[in-house]
Amino acid sequence: MARSVDNPLGLAVMGLLMERPMHPYEMASVLRDRGKDASVRINRGSLYDVVAAMERESWITPRERVQEGNRPARTVYELTETGRAVFVERVDEQIRNPRREFPVFLTAVAYLGALGPDGARAALRERADRLRTTIADDERALADALRSEQVPRLYVIEVEYALHMARSELAWVEATAEEIADGALPWPGRRDHEGER
Repeated sequence: MARSVDNPLGLAVMGLLMERPMHPYEMASVLRDRGKDASVRINRGSLYDVVAAMERESWITPRERVQEGNRPARTVYELTETGRAVFVERVDEQIRNPRREFPVFLTAVAYLGALGPDGARAALRERADRLRTTIADDERALADALRSEQVPRLYVIEVEYALHMARSELAWVEATAEEIADGALPWPGRRDHEGER
């Protein structure tokens, strides 16, 4: 299977085209409006690269060119039957088969000890603050998307998943920072954790 379908942005584009034909500018707008930029990196260059790759694979095809006012003409794409089959197959595979992913944070946590107890606790607490901000922002974006009643919940369900993951991470980060503070997480080479709060 070609790489463009493995690209999260490629899957997002194909998902949008399952709904209706769109031009790339509209795709980017809809993805942002639905809060998909929390799970998919959206920029103009990568979007157009993915669209071009999918067209080469015959997964999407131009439907028409439209021009509104003085704006440049835009190509509206639609999903082909081949594209629809590839999309459904890939989504089914990714949902059924857990795959170990390697986030940067997981690698960094493996070396938390390098920061020392005070540094580790401070870093974790700062991460917790940032996670709380991200969670609040994502909760607002999800509520706004659902409030509009133009977006069915199923179209933004990955935001719910991302919120659950972020909340779980926040709970772990806070608990680990507390374990460092109260000495429940032993630090190799240190006997005394008194006074580290």
